Amino acid sequence: MAKEVTYEEIARDLKNRIYKPVYYLMGEESYYIDKISEYIAQTVLTDEEKGFNLTIMYGSDTDITNIVNTAKRYPMMSEYQVVIVKEAQNVKNMEQLAFYVQKPLPSTILVICHKHGVLDRRKKLAAIIEKEGVLFESKKVKEAQLPGFISSYLKRKSVDIEPKAAEMMAEFVGMDLSRMAGELEKLVLTLPQGQRRITPEQIERNIGISKDYNNYELRSALIARDVLKANKIIKYFEENPKTNPIQMTLSVLFGFFSNLMLAYYAPEKTEQGIAAQLGLRSSWQAREYLVAMRVFSGVKVMEIIGEIRYCDARSKGVENVSLSDGDLLRELIYKILH
Repeated sequence: MAKEVTYEEIARDLKNRIYKPVYYLMGEESYYIDKISEYIAQTVLTDEEKGFNLTIMYGSDTDITNIVNTAKRYPMMSEYQVVIVKEAQNVKNMEQLAFYVQKPLPSTILVICHKHGVLDRRKKLAAIIEKEGVLFESKKVKEAQLPGFISSYLKRKSVDIEPKAAEMMAEFVGMDLSRMAGELEKLVLTLPQGQRRITPEQIERNIGISKDYNNYELRSALIARDVLKANKIIKYFEENPKTNPIQMTLSVLFGFFSNLMLAYYAPEKTEQGIAAQLGLRSSWQAREYLVAMRVFSGVKVMEIIGEIRYCDARSKGVENVSLSDGDLLRELIYKILH
């Protein structure tokens, strides 16, 4: 099987105007599919060339015959024509595209955007695309990888971000990468002149997240077994329920302890080994897991995951008629630390 191409590799080639005749962009994460297709639509052709040579089609309004016939046209007064098929998951008989991809027109750049699913790599079409063009799977970013995504995104804009600030943004925005990109763009715009580093203080001022009372700090307090700090944070959450809903806190804790459980199975119990096991982009993200492994045993982590699930059910009314969200979190924190 051919080596999977990465977003960074595709972006680098496009920036250098190295084009392939076919780009099949597929997968659960729409952010990268949109980024690649939009970049091709915006940069391959000049504004004058786009009028005759840029065609955007939608899977629910077209069929494979129309797509192929459009791809076989020659450009008008331009080196290339660009054909973009959005919502391609709605196109029937996509396998028939193989007949065109076997001998694609070099002057056509055909971009297929297949969201919320993938091609069967065992079939003929996938193999031909890998040979003649680009077959790219846009996979969902894991929660533990979000800080790495944030750092990489800002690095491309020559902006640095402190690890704590990256964790705060990951907690606040969540897994929606398109929304995350928008929030990061806003942060970059608020940077004072000459400053190229985002701090927790800046996020507190511009995003509205407390740098001292957030889920990142709660997690750190649990790892440090700091009962007082953990309860202060829970009290703050209780007083500010709109910005600190219990479901968000439980999601963060569940994600961390689930990853911690996986970390026990890493062949190498080092920063690099844990990072590889959890799919983290940088080894520094693994440090907290290494510390937590010294604090919580594997059996205890399994118990904690069960308690988080139970707390989540009770927060939704199961076997609970009187306890508030704050009471439920205080009870959960006690069980985690004892």
